[in-house]
Amino acid sequence: MSVRNAMFNHGIVLKQKEFDIPIIVVGNLSMGGSGKTPHTEYIVESLCSKYNIGVLSRGYKRKTKGFVLATEHSTPDTIGDEPYQIYRKFRERGVTVAVCENRVKGIEAMREANPSLNLLVLDDAFQHRYVKPTISVVLMERNRPAFLDHLLPFGRLREPMSALNRADIVVVTKCPKEMKPMDCRIFKERLELFKYQQLYFTGYNYEKPVPLFESAPSDPGLETLGPEDTILTVTGVANPKPFARYVRSFGAKFKIKRFSDHHHFTHSDMDSILEKFNSMPGRRKLLLTTEKDAVRLMNNPYFPHQLRKYAYYIPIKVDLMHSEGPDLKETIERMIRTSRALS
Repeated sequence: MSVRNAMFNHGIVLKQKEFDIPIIVVGNLSMGGSGKTPHTEYIVESLCSKYNIGVLSRGYKRKTKGFVLATEHSTPDTIGDEPYQIYRKFRERGVTVAVCENRVKGIEAMREANPSLNLLVLDDAFQHRYVKPTISVVLMERNRPAFLDHLLPFGRLREPMSALNRADIVVVTKCPKEMKPMDCRIFKERLELFKYQQLYFTGYNYEKPVPLFESAPSDPGLETLGPEDTILTVTGVANPKPFARYVRSFGAKFKIKRFSDHHHFTHSDMDSILEKFNSMPGRRKLLLTTEKDAVRLMNNPYFPHQLRKYAYYIPIKVDLMHSEGPDLKETIERMIRTSRALS
């Protein structure tokens, strides 16, 4: 990895392509979920009223190859669960979403499909160095900081800590609301960032539950749950602990059915979920899942009809926490303006 990065840095054999519109890269140093999709959505939400935005992803675990533009006929199988989630959320606001393993070809194809694009956000592309970014945003989980980790295969790091030198913005994610300023200062000292690099801390705000299907009541009444009730949580994300912790806070009995990240739910999986739900005791029973899992479950033909009136997902939004400088959105806009002035 060090040799590869040196070749990119000096333009020896491996070269970066620079485009004439701003490109924001969102990524991390480690394997697993650090919150890339919610933070990509945060950036898109912040800027979509001022720019014609395109979001490009690899489309992890999709069943297609090459460049695919998201349309009303797209599914999680054709473009991947996370790009499909972004498309569903922002399609009415004019955001273009596409997937392609080759980001250079993907950008060129997106711009050909929509010449009005004037800002691109690349999801999970910090290590994809063939594209020269305008702004690099690197995420790091608060409970899994890079300075306490090791490179694969002994740890979860894709790159060494020195790769943070390429970042313009570092975001420590999944921070608890009770995180103290002293904890933030410790992170700042351990990360040893340069003065030109901005450090932010974010958590999640969980929003009102949304029915997976129309047959479910609009409000499941989570605030009325008690110890006589039971919640079955179905997750297929890299780190379900924060979500599980939130669901436990409602005071009901708690059961979890955990699957691997980006899991494709089979007929057998659905049978096991139904069996688990039916075996649970409780005056009232609910099935709760994450927003990322919801797009795979609601499009699954094997989802049990008996569970549709009990099934909900809980959307999340990024919550900006301790910050010594300007708001994250303001910092990104300033960096875009600066890049345009320099060009």
